Amino acid sequence: MQEPLRLAGAAPERDSPMRADERAAFRAALRKTSSDLLAYFERRVRSAEDAGDLLSETMLQAWRRVGAFPVDDDTRQRMWLFTIAANVLANHSRSKRRRTALADRLRSSMAAASPHPDFAEATAVRDAVLRLHDAHRELVMLIHWDGFTILEAAHVLGMNPSTARSRYAAARDVLRQALRDSAPPDPAKAENAAQRRR
Repeated sequence: MQEPLRLAGAAPERDSPMRADERAAFRAALRKTSSDLLAYFERRVRSAEDAGDLLSETMLQAWRRVGAFPVDDDTRQRMWLFTIAANVLANHSRSKRRRTALADRLRSSMAAASPHPDFAEATAVRDAVLRLHDAHRELVMLIHWDGFTILEAAHVLGMNPSTARSRYAAARDVLRQALRDSAPPDPAKAENAAQRRR
């Protein structure tokens, strides 16, 4: 996850644990700002569920960076939280672009392999990815949604690079077949098959 932008005059990271009054100030700032943060996300994403997820991720990231929380200034606290929210939203947008790019690449690959490239939209591709076997699904998601190379994804998953390459090839084959199966039937092929059966 990308580090939040530094605000001018933001409090430096503290080495010592937060005192009880600092923890209380942190919780109060989250409570006070949460509805504004939720509205910020709701204006920028299509689904209320996504907005809620992004708010949760913002709170999690804020807690992880609590050492930089500006304890003594309400305005800086609000700006600090919105800076984290902006970074969470940017990461969400990058992931969404990667998912769309995966769908586009898979459609292009299918179009090259078939004379009838009219396949399901990006949601069908996403659903096909989510139906993959666990080991294959995580590998495909790391490569296409999170931007890792096959070698990097292998490292993240703790697997041998050659195993990762073979699993990735197998996952692509499964996805290709799933997209073929979800394509609308070709009327000419259906007619030819009917004539052969007569």
